[in-house]
Amino acid sequence: MSVISAPYTFNEEDLYVDLQSIMGRRLFLKCEGFNFAGSIKLKPATEMVEAAEQAGVLTPESVLVESSSGNMGVALSMIAASKGYQFLCVTDSRCNLSTRLLMEALGAHVHVVTEPSTDGGLLRARIDCVRTLCALDDRCVWLSQYTNPGNWKAHYLRTAPAIARSFPGLDVLFVGAGTTGTLMGCARYFREWHRPVRIVAVDNVGSVTFGGAPGRRMLPGLGMSMCPPLLDESFVDEAVHVEEADSIRACHRLARRGFLFGGSTGTVVSGAMGWLALHDTRGLTAVAIAPDLGERYLDTVYQTNWVRALYGEGVLDPDGPVAAGSRAARSAPPVPAPGPPGAPPASGGRNLGR
Repeated sequence: MSVISAPYTFNEEDLYVDLQSIMGRRLFLKCEGFNFAGSIKLKPATEMVEAAEQAGVLTPESVLVESSSGNMGVALSMIAASKGYQFLCVTDSRCNLSTRLLMEALGAHVHVVTEPSTDGGLLRARIDCVRTLCALDDRCVWLSQYTNPGNWKAHYLRTAPAIARSFPGLDVLFVGAGTTGTLMGCARYFREWHRPVRIVAVDNVGSVTFGGAPGRRMLPGLGMSMCPPLLDESFVDEAVHVEEADSIRACHRLARRGFLFGGSTGTVVSGAMGWLALHDTRGLTAVAIAPDLGERYLDTVYQTNWVRALYGEGVLDPDGPVAAGSRAARSAPPVPAPGPPGAPPASGGRNLGR
């Protein structure tokens, strides 16, 4: 029996779905949505808040401010409500309505940016807005998930060790790339592990994270319109890019078998299936990380009119592929010898990610 008094202290760490019978290939999906924040972002949010408290930067008078496309905002809303902080989330028009309503239900203030920046899209516009807020009110504390080492350390300390315990024979790990906190934390951990593990980053087509051309991206969570400051490509063996239509197909195929996952999970599963289709997987132990569940995507990914309006009539064809777009694989630079984890580079600005 588990008894808690603070919502951020609970997280189900050891639940996996075997996708063999659903997707036709052996892949274990680590489910990260079973906590009170509903996503993997609970871990880095907790790590960053507690580090700020220990450093004396975050006080009862502080106003937490963060830029988020959704899940980090929900996690910080929950933690702020539990600890008694004010929280302001700066998001954009791609954030699901249900996610915005959830943050507000938890007591957060939500500011929606609608006009993209000319040199960084909606993400740059959100960050510029946060910097303006911090300049206007010295009570504001920006944790900066994009530069804060606590983002990747949370996964180095918790997510990766949990996978290692469950799969001591792990061969390949598929991780979605957003801020790259999950990716870098897991990659750094497995670089030091007792056996080599291939780290495959999964990104959206239209994201510039791994050098792709910028393009329209409607699914929040993965992908960036600017290079993530946390990213160190020397820890990544390969990156695959997935078309959003394939992400949605994967989500709907999983849902038809009773597993309702979010858009980011559809991207990771589609990318993993495409990679596995191109490699000899006999005897291979493969794990993918599912960042969240699907309830927050009922008005987008699982809304037929929304999907067809953006991606066409054939996107929900039950016999359509789920991994067609994931085959645009890009090999990363050679992986150097193992070494101790170091702090990733940080960008400028008034924040705690320095």
